Amino acid sequence: MPRACSTGCPGARGPHPNRVAAEIEQAVLEHALAHPCHGALRVEQELRLRGLQVSAGGVRGVWMRHDLLTKHERLLRLEKATAERKLELTEEQIRLLERFSPEFRERHIQAPHTGALVAVDTFFVGILKGVGKVYLQTAIDCHSRYAWARLYPSKFPVTAVHLMNGDVLPTFEAHDAEIDVVLSDNGREFCGRPDRHPYELFLQLEAIEHRTTRVKRPQSNGIVERFHRTLLDEHFRVEGRRTWFETIDEMQAVLDTYLAGYNHRRPHQGRGMNGRTPAQAFKEGLPKPQPTKGEKTPAAKAA
Repeated sequence: MPRACSTGCPGARGPHPNRVAAEIEQAVLEHALAHPCHGALRVEQELRLRGLQVSAGGVRGVWMRHDLLTKHERLLRLEKATAERKLELTEEQIRLLERFSPEFRERHIQAPHTGALVAVDTFFVGILKGVGKVYLQTAIDCHSRYAWARLYPSKFPVTAVHLMNGDVLPTFEAHDAEIDVVLSDNGREFCGRPDRHPYELFLQLEAIEHRTTRVKRPQSNGIVERFHRTLLDEHFRVEGRRTWFETIDEMQAVLDTYLAGYNHRRPHQGRGMNGRTPAQAFKEGLPKPQPTKGEKTPAAKAA
């Protein structure tokens, strides 16, 4: 006699008779891991080419039983699988993960201390009436997320040099710290002949190593790209509707106020930040002074 539920209705014993076979279900799950953005009809067609008979409804049924019905859920499953085990990601999987997760874009960036790596970039803000195009030169310390930004009417190399010389280096000098490496894309404001290009010459004079990202791979400079998105969401899109700007100086004054809050009062949720402000992380991440030859360390002196 069929088993009854608490309300008196009969319940099914075991799987539904129309459920897809176990090997088909496994194939659907494997395909969802390899191609998380394929729709049910695409999965049906792909599996039929492999000799596996399943309908789009059957595919959706498998997804529903495993909480994979949405593209978002399937991408989360791929990210979880990547974190739990070592596997060789395809180009498609890498592209989707980088697009889906800013943290995954930053996975390769290593900055063990303040100044180990400073990422720089140029961002087109928009067109200001009576002025023309407005560009943002940005620099961010990848260890602490401490950021500098300045607006310019062009993106010539001199603007990139001006930000480094007038804002970034003075901050490090105030803390007796140095910049080891600068990471940029291959834009003309950053790259050129080492013996002629103003930005290249400036970094050489300051004994700073210059590295560039892979061509057509802006995600390899993901920390500064993520900062630009934060600026857009929290500052430019808000102030652009709140304030009528007539000059770049007016825009810069408001931006400076935002940056002061971003660096000194806003808790940061980035990897390794643990809610600290960038200013806190900047100071805590400063390299410890190395004792000169023959000089004892503070711990040795105490002993």
